[in-house]
Amino acid sequence: MKNKKYRYCLMALASMLIFACSTKKTYKISSPEKISELTFELTAAGQPQYSFSSHGKSVIEPSLLGFEFQGLPKMTEGFEVVSTEEKSADETWEQPWGEFKKVRDHHNELIVHLKEAKGEERLVDIIFRVFDDGVGFRYEFPKQPHLGKVKISNEITQFTFKDNNEVWWIPVHRENSYYESEYRKTLMSKTDTINTPATFETKDKMYVAIHEANLTDFASMTLLKTTDKQYKSDLVPWADGVKVYAETPFKTPWRTIVVGKNPGEVATSTIMLNLNEPSKIEDLSWITPSKYIGIWWGMHLEKFTWGKGPKHGATTKNTKEYIDFAAKNGFDGVLVEGWNEGWDGDWTADGSAFSFVKAYPDFNLEEITKYAAMKNVRLIGHHETAGATKNYENQLEEAFKLYQKMGVNSVKTGYVNKFLDKKEWHDSQYGARHYRKVIETAAKYHIMIDNHEPMKGTGLQRTYPNFMSQEGGRGQEYNAWSVDGGNTPEHLTTLPFTRMLSGPFDYTPGNFNFDYKTPSGAKVQTTLANQLALYVIIFSPLQMASDLPENYEGKPEFQFVKDVPCTWSDTKVLDSKIGEYTTIARKDWEEKNWYLGSITNRNARDLKVGLSFLDKDKEYEAEIYADGTGANYKTNPYPVSISKQKVNSKTVLNIKLAAGGGTAVKFTPIEK
Repeated sequence: MKNKKYRYCLMALASMLIFACSTKKTYKISSPEKISELTFELTAAGQPQYSFSSHGKSVIEPSLLGFEFQGLPKMTEGFEVVSTEEKSADETWEQPWGEFKKVRDHHNELIVHLKEAKGEERLVDIIFRVFDDGVGFRYEFPKQPHLGKVKISNEITQFTFKDNNEVWWIPVHRENSYYESEYRKTLMSKTDTINTPATFETKDKMYVAIHEANLTDFASMTLLKTTDKQYKSDLVPWADGVKVYAETPFKTPWRTIVVGKNPGEVATSTIMLNLNEPSKIEDLSWITPSKYIGIWWGMHLEKFTWGKGPKHGATTKNTKEYIDFAAKNGFDGVLVEGWNEGWDGDWTADGSAFSFVKAYPDFNLEEITKYAAMKNVRLIGHHETAGATKNYENQLEEAFKLYQKMGVNSVKTGYVNKFLDKKEWHDSQYGARHYRKVIETAAKYHIMIDNHEPMKGTGLQRTYPNFMSQEGGRGQEYNAWSVDGGNTPEHLTTLPFTRMLSGPFDYTPGNFNFDYKTPSGAKVQTTLANQLALYVIIFSPLQMASDLPENYEGKPEFQFVKDVPCTWSDTKVLDSKIGEYTTIARKDWEEKNWYLGSITNRNARDLKVGLSFLDKDKEYEAEIYADGTGANYKTNPYPVSISKQKVNSKTVLNIKLAAGGGTAVKFTPIEK
């Protein structure tokens, strides 16, 4: 990585001070600009406890730390501080793709070395990294005589607030097992167990997001409400009830708390990325973001079938037609679902019939990949497992070898089943191990992964940049079959400050036809201009144009979909109110053009948007795709007004958003 600057100030206390240190109960460390402060202390009972403040206001009140085990004494009290260390770091590193090209990692670190004062004198270290916009902390259990193999039964980590704040949240496993719920906003007291990231609006008018980073060989952390003002970590268990199997030395994921004075500051935090390890992949040349189309939406509309038969979608003929459309319109990928054996019958009940190397007779993989290469388009592979991970892992090497041979370097994986292998949760340690194995094996064969029905994102794309995108939320497909009618406009204005905090989202925007009929009555609940704006609002380095090709033909609005990039050098979240409206501006990877997306909920609204993000010394041509006269997501989603105007960094755009509407803008510098 380039442009590394480190400042390390090691202040490890010498052994002669150990005794004195053990009597000291409180330790404080501030962020580099003194904006936030972490306090660690031991209670009278020797319980580890932390609190956190930002801008002089309490974010987390004193909250306990610790772990409990099956068959072993718990490690929650009776500790003394052996020593502490302080470090500081200031590093700028570059991403191969992302919402920012360069990321600054600027933090101060406090490491607290703890030892049980009596008994077996077991050891644990707690590491705090304090950033100006939040904190990350993790536990490290060193190799030691009296702590080897463990079965973690409970994590004590608490998150205690001063007040009963409002929170945007989704439930754990109650509605489904892969985060596909509408976010709801309630008081903390009205929740039970919730998923992370969870986003809070405090009584002090701060925005706080609790999540985790670098989830490696561990269970996912959910949040169990213990009082009206407090949550504690509730790890997702194995089927046998054990939360985590581990052996010293081991580290937990980082628990993260991000703080902002407004929603945009939370949405643009890079704490999660900074708490992951640098890329383990040295040659990144084969990792390339792309926009794609796919034989996919037609299945959801029942025009095609995944399984074989007269309506089979994944045929050689259909795929070539999609490749032709992609080549004609500048898309470099075509996703094909249902090409392989195993889709017939109730495949969701048992995924063991899936073959990841045998194609249906009407799909000629070799012919198609050669045709795609001639057109400068790549085939995007598809591996639906129905949650049968052992069946998938048994074929993984062979399947990825086949794709590598055929020039297929992107794969969409799927796990449509409540459980993995009929008994384990997706977000358990079992799931973490499986998903990581897929990513690592894919990297070996130079294959990028788009994971559906996943474990939540925790920034692992920094370490494995071939881990491009995930679902893990209610995507466009809900607008084809959901019995509740589809995704609401409110859902879309909430995503940047909830689901998107965990990383890229393969939402699959871009529907241009709103007149389709479905058995459930589901439909896209936005205007067409809103669908355009989603390409800026929702980040994914693999970005889909989701509709049927024929619905794009002859539509001037389609130009924006063709123009808009899917990776960015800079991102600015402008005036936004969670669940009501949001405006986001992003600069393309080449650092030339800016793009803006603005969307609203079911209420029409007028916004004044300043363009101070534009380069100060340049004038731009703004190509504006706005809701047209009479546009309304319920009654008339189609009208789009396309206009151009000259703007600069002092310009204030008047944006008129229809109900469920949006505006998408491309800013191109005017060459003098």
